[in-house]
Amino acid sequence: MSEARTILITGVAGLLGSHAADKFIAEGWKVVGIDNLVGGYKDNVPAKVELHVADCCDFPTIEKIMNQVRPEIVLHTACTAYEGLSVFSPSLVFDNTASATISVASAAIAAGVKRFIQCSSMARYGDHDGQEFTEDMETRPQDPYGIAKVAAEDVLWNLAAVHGIEVVVLVPHNIIGSRQKYDDPFRNVAAIMINRMLKGLQPVIYGDGLQTRSFSFVGDVVNPIWIAATSDAVVGEVINVGPDKNSITITQLAEEIAGLLDFNLDPIFVADRPQEVKHASCSADKARKLLNYSAQIDLRTGLNEMISYIKEKGPKEFAYDHRLEIVSEKTPKTWVNRII
Repeated sequence: MSEARTILITGVAGLLGSHAADKFIAEGWKVVGIDNLVGGYKDNVPAKVELHVADCCDFPTIEKIMNQVRPEIVLHTACTAYEGLSVFSPSLVFDNTASATISVASAAIAAGVKRFIQCSSMARYGDHDGQEFTEDMETRPQDPYGIAKVAAEDVLWNLAAVHGIEVVVLVPHNIIGSRQKYDDPFRNVAAIMINRMLKGLQPVIYGDGLQTRSFSFVGDVVNPIWIAATSDAVVGEVINVGPDKNSITITQLAEEIAGLLDFNLDPIFVADRPQEVKHASCSADKARKLLNYSAQIDLRTGLNEMISYIKEKGPKEFAYDHRLEIVSEKTPKTWVNRII
């Protein structure tokens, strides 16, 4: 019997990392996971994962793990994925986005990893006047998080050219589903709304609520990741992964969740967040061609799964685990006064 192939997944306790781990385990792979357990829950990690509790910015530790494991593939999902917060905690977010990626990539290359799959973000595109984002567009990030994602990609392409490692950049967007961290006040808008409504609290909406987004069910992202790890056709590519139809406004999202919960909705509108892109949606044409992508789960079904998951675990108080580095008149009062 041949030895199982090995993949190392960073952020394995998070929404995407844990579901990706399930897929690779089901396909017979050995899965090694790294997570500092800040952005996810330990009980998300599948039992068969060899878990290392470590921070991706700690290069000596990551180097040691990588040399012990010698994985064939690295799937890098770990990140402090905070667009809005990055304007007010740029050091935290940049370090745990760009520097963390470079730390993992450097250790991977030194350990002889064949392929590095980078999970990027729609934040890389920035503002394109409402146009659907395509992979050939100029990157115009509007906040330190998006800037950090682009910087990480630039370094990866540079290292790939020098050292020969295969790089694939996936751009999942607005992923929802069970196992999402729902007690984080800085990100995951659908999870925040569900958690608040289950506690009898009205959702908070920044600005006019007319920002448009497309939401990806996590199950629809997992198979494209599998193909990105196993297909030669994707090497060197940037590929959006997510639906390009049925965008929804943030207010409509609140209405949808309230309807599923039979909640009497009266949202709390607050000032908009600096640098927030108004309209963000991506073309999925390239993903359909290269990753056999299709959106199988509609928004309502995905939200229902999230609601069931959060109900089962129980609503939680929001954990303000990240310090605001810059507090000014522009910092959202929801964060300064901890009123989410």
